[in-house]
Amino acid sequence: MTQARHFLQFSDLSREALTHVFERAAILKRRRDAGELYRPLVGKVMTMIFEKNSTRTRVSFEAGMSQLGGHAMFLDGKSSQIGRGEPVEDTARVLSRMSDIIMIRTFEQATVETLAANSRVPVINGLTNEYHPCQILADVFTYLEQRGSIAGKTVAWIGDGNNMARTWLQAAKVLGFKLKVATPKGYELTVLDGVDYSDCYEAYTDPKLAAKDADLVTTDVFTSMGFEAEAEARRQAFDGFMVDAALMTAARPDALFMHCLPAHRGEEVAAEVIDGPQSVVWDEAENRMHVQKALIEYLLLGQVHD
Repeated sequence: MTQARHFLQFSDLSREALTHVFERAAILKRRRDAGELYRPLVGKVMTMIFEKNSTRTRVSFEAGMSQLGGHAMFLDGKSSQIGRGEPVEDTARVLSRMSDIIMIRTFEQATVETLAANSRVPVINGLTNEYHPCQILADVFTYLEQRGSIAGKTVAWIGDGNNMARTWLQAAKVLGFKLKVATPKGYELTVLDGVDYSDCYEAYTDPKLAAKDADLVTTDVFTSMGFEAEAEARRQAFDGFMVDAALMTAARPDALFMHCLPAHRGEEVAAEVIDGPQSVVWDEAENRMHVQKALIEYLLLGQVHD
């Protein structure tokens, strides 16, 4: 049995593999827009494990798998043994005998790593507290669509040093762009993978300094899932970190704005920005489906050229 390919962190794929996924995503998107059917995965099954709630992750994977001709099954803690203490190792051994690929959206990265280590089939990280690689795939693909290559560009992350920021950091290293991160004190980005990012990463406490001359400005909610008890403290700590029109003027005139959604207008982003001409958040959201279709195709079929 050949070793299954997994996508647990953004850095799991090389620049070459990512380039292929982005190229295939563009092709698959054009085909869908043209009404063409492309169903290479007829008879294939994806098991989707959700220990964290989701709108975009569930819909994008389920719709994408259906469009590829396969079927996606939804499992959560309430309707399966996952929430009743079954070991992750046992879950992996069983599910990977009955399905062809597994996507998991959960809390700890260790859970995803354990699942993959005991799975016969590819495992995709749909989000953990530490990383959100599928979202950054969609974000980079959206930038490529709108502006071309991201190599040599500058991305400004404003807000919490969370799973999104940490995944942007991996993307900067693999794809060759600069990441400038502005966080309040106490919410800095922490590197977990032991990689030296000094050649592509700058840290700030002033959002305007981070946004200066950026090609892309992006943010996320100040209180991520699982941190709701800190909501009020975070609101105070992140005062002054909202991406508004004044902040966007520090970036390049043609800079894009992105947000992984859901968004809280008036907190991490002003309505004038997210609903304004520089925002590409709706393309970004749709592109989750297209780029994940290309990722699924790559993990199951390798580099397809047709």
